[in-house]
Amino acid sequence: MIEARHLRVLRAVASTGSFSAAARTLGCTQPAVSQQMKALEGSAGTPLLIRTGREMRLTQAGEALVRHATGILAGLTAAEEEVAAIAGLRAGRVRLVSFPSGSSTLVPAALAALRAAHPGTRVSLVDAEPPRSVEMLREGDCDVALAFRYGDAARAAADGEREADPGSGSGPGPGSGSGSGSGAERTETEWDDLVVRPLLTDRLVALVPEGHRLAAAGTVSIGDLADDPWIAGCPRCRRQLVDVCEAAGFTPRIDFATDDYPAVVGLVGAGLGVAVLPELALESVRPKGVVAVTLAPEVAREIVALTLPDLSQVPAVAATLDQLTLAAAR
Repeated sequence: MIEARHLRVLRAVASTGSFSAAARTLGCTQPAVSQQMKALEGSAGTPLLIRTGREMRLTQAGEALVRHATGILAGLTAAEEEVAAIAGLRAGRVRLVSFPSGSSTLVPAALAALRAAHPGTRVSLVDAEPPRSVEMLREGDCDVALAFRYGDAARAAADGEREADPGSGSGPGPGSGSGSGSGAERTETEWDDLVVRPLLTDRLVALVPEGHRLAAAGTVSIGDLADDPWIAGCPRCRRQLVDVCEAAGFTPRIDFATDDYPAVVGLVGAGLGVAVLPELALESVRPKGVVAVTLAPEVAREIVALTLPDLSQVPAVAATLDQLTLAAAR
């Protein structure tokens, strides 16, 4: 009989490559890991691991078992949580992961409302950008992931910039719900196996110094800023910026890049360049010396809350999704 604790150990060995590294990850001894792997291979009736040099490699059977382990373990977690709620413990645990601007805007209001309605529910919060946050969800390291993706709105902006040459660039991509943008973007935002709770559409705005030639323009196109130096944000946002600019016919000259939104605003305010930031990010920053200008055509990202199908049935997880939805509506 295959036991969940054995699957957890197998997954640790597969991800670390050795019994000793897996033992450190799991907080146990190397002999304990070896013993549990022998027991699992006995239950499976076939070898699951082979040693190659200093590393352990999965056999075909081992690969199959690891592939199913995440779903099995997530299902067990969901079952334990739901049974506890049904039994009347009136307690729950939710592990939430969010990107920084979501953590500073949507999350506080949602968790405050959740605590008021369900004081026994415990929530932990970790910052991570997609696609890493989505990987954490699939790997069983969190229960809800607040994430974002750029979609049709970003492509519309690019198309608007190249209207004079409709033959350039790529054709229309898939609709919302299956990802969009470049091939890499579609790979990173393939969420068909997840429960997707749409929260809001977060428009991007251009930031220019107060004395900039376009500070009073009100609305600009991305091409209007082609000759300016740029301050770029997180790696994923940076890639999106380059894609949109190149679709508009230019490659941005990125002088500075930082994941810290206040730093982006500070660099723009000092006159060192221009930037594009989501409106959600500006809510948690006190702009000084900068002017936010509307982009036309609109460029936006979709903000969603994600969870696994089994976990969506857990009362504490469902309540968290509901409060995130209400926070976004407000």
